[in-house]
Amino acid sequence: MNTKTFEDLEFHTVLSHLSELCLTELGKKYALRIKPFENRESLLFALRQTNEYLSSFESNNAVPSHYCEKVTSELKLLGVEEAALEVSGIRKIYRLAEVVNSHIAFFSKFHFLYPALWDTVDSVEEATEITQAIEKVLDKYGEIKTEASIELANIRREIGILRGKINESFSRALAEYNAADYLDDIRETIVENHRVLAVKAMYRKKVQGTVLGSSKTGSIVYIQPRQTEIYSRELSNLLYDEREEIRRILKSLTAFLSEYAPVLKDYQRYATAIDLIYAKAKYAYQMKALLPEITEERELLLRDAYHPLLYLNNIKKGVTTFPQTIELNDENRIIVISGPNAGGKSITLKTIGLLQLMLQSGLLVPVHHRSKMCLFDRILTDIGDNQSIENHLSTYSYRLKNMNYFLRKCNERTLFLIDEFGTGSDPELGGALAEIFLEEFYERKAFGVITTHYTNLKMLADELPHASNANMLFNDQTLEPIYKLVVGEAGSSFTFEVAQKNGIPFSLINRAKKKIEKGKVHFDATIARLQKERSKVEKTAETLKGEESKAREEAKRLEELNDKVKSKLVNYQELYDQSQRMITLGNKVDQIAERYFYDGKRRPLIAEILRLIETENAKRKQMSKEERVQQKEEKKVTVQEVHQQMEAIRQQRKAEKKERVAQERAEKEKQQRALALGDRVRIKDSRSVGTIDKIEKGKAVINYGAFTTTVSLEELELVQKMR
Repeated sequence: MNTKTFEDLEFHTVLSHLSELCLTELGKKYALRIKPFENRESLLFALRQTNEYLSSFESNNAVPSHYCEKVTSELKLLGVEEAALEVSGIRKIYRLAEVVNSHIAFFSKFHFLYPALWDTVDSVEEATEITQAIEKVLDKYGEIKTEASIELANIRREIGILRGKINESFSRALAEYNAADYLDDIRETIVENHRVLAVKAMYRKKVQGTVLGSSKTGSIVYIQPRQTEIYSRELSNLLYDEREEIRRILKSLTAFLSEYAPVLKDYQRYATAIDLIYAKAKYAYQMKALLPEITEERELLLRDAYHPLLYLNNIKKGVTTFPQTIELNDENRIIVISGPNAGGKSITLKTIGLLQLMLQSGLLVPVHHRSKMCLFDRILTDIGDNQSIENHLSTYSYRLKNMNYFLRKCNERTLFLIDEFGTGSDPELGGALAEIFLEEFYERKAFGVITTHYTNLKMLADELPHASNANMLFNDQTLEPIYKLVVGEAGSSFTFEVAQKNGIPFSLINRAKKKIEKGKVHFDATIARLQKERSKVEKTAETLKGEESKAREEAKRLEELNDKVKSKLVNYQELYDQSQRMITLGNKVDQIAERYFYDGKRRPLIAEILRLIETENAKRKQMSKEERVQQKEEKKVTVQEVHQQMEAIRQQRKAEKKERVAQERAEKEKQQRALALGDRVRIKDSRSVGTIDKIEKGKAVINYGAFTTTVSLEELELVQKMR
């Protein structure tokens, strides 16, 4: 594979996309250096690695995070005697060892799911001694532990006692001189990291201690009390001892880690390798790529193949990308694509070449799962205008030079891709030479795809038994491209039709037709007529399919509705689960805050908060910035939808309640109007029956014979209407 092939197919753009997806600095660097594999077994192993990592994105058993910083400079320092690593460097080494050991444990547990990835990490030595040794020295905040050595513990204990004495002596002096009214209103301040008394200038000689400064006006003198100064000097000595002991501890730890320098180098190589595999899998996930069948036979079958760069770019723009299907095998080694410009010939050519180049570089490709691909020793390309001003070469001269290179390298293990074959010279002379080149490639049994407007090349492809024509379909009415490749039929350039569509007078077009041979005009007209007939046949087929699809649309609509309902249920459940988790998390934070409120201990507070955060972060999945933004948008939409649904339910219940109250009121009014003097009634939930003697202000006087009672009309039931 030469540099020109990479440039023609824009392979470097693919690599830059991969580099952006890497998480580590070394991964980003080496992603830009990816090249096709030379060994078949190594390539197949790399493809399996990427395919397994891709499957982990949809699995509950996701691969642990592998982010870590490079330790190249630290590894160099490990080779220097009596060297001492900085704490930051030791933390990098700890993170690297932690990542690799977690991967060893993970792939050891799930080796049946990820066999290729397990083989990758299985060659790395597990050295938990590295993390254990570092954990004895550093705490989770990256600070040197007090118990890292007995000497350090003693020094820090003395430092603690001495700081207590400093505070005590200063507080005593502060109280004494403040009572004597020697101090200014501010009483104390900090000068050169020392607590000092703010003494009124007139009393400076009455305060025992060292003057460390004064105010701008000179009215205040800053004095460190003598006893405090004595203790501070002792503290400085202890702090020096502490630094020396820490340096000794770091030097000892560095010496220990130097024994594991080869292991750490393997760790860094593994971290870079797994980062590249992750980036390849992530790239495949973005463009819905997969691992097609890799066949040892000479067969290239690309079904529904997408150009990766065009597909990803169109997704961002919200534009449809049209896939292509093309097949090359021993029975059909060369395809000649013809048709008008802007129909998709060149992008089809680049799609074939870039997908083949990506596959042979260990990347998955966006094709249908029933696709088949073989491997080639060389991919030769001649795409685009390749004028060379520096070498004084015209387009045609450059192409002839390129064809000479093709003739030297082309064989049965070659895939060649040529755009606008034969152009740049006299059509008849250049076409004849291009025809000879094509015959030579054919005799060498190479696989290839070319695009052309030359009629003689179309005729040659029709004559050769193992070559075929193809064309990009156009709408016969509007002459707009349909971006669909049809193999088995040459395409017309629609030269005169396009000219007529663009307003060229018909008389001039007829004069142009007379300038060329009748046979060519008839040949091109026949091709154009066949394309139009094919377009009509396809329209008829589409109409019939449309009738058939109508019967499926309802089932599809119901299926989509069912999917939407399921999706909503899943989203609602996730929202409910998250809300419950937030409530639980809030309760835990409240408990920690309450405990801190009463005991005021800051270190346990920070430890518990960090433990809580680590526990929550362990439940999170590693996501890119785009995925996090998308998740937030989806959550926002779900919350809005829930609120809308709840508001709609509230409004519906409110309306139902209002309607029910209105109905009850109407029923009562109707009942009240129905009751009259002399009617036999009874009180609700009562058996006694009486007669209405009087109705007044919504109440009725009921006569039971022996007594009467006054009751609200709402509480009465009609037993018998007075006739």
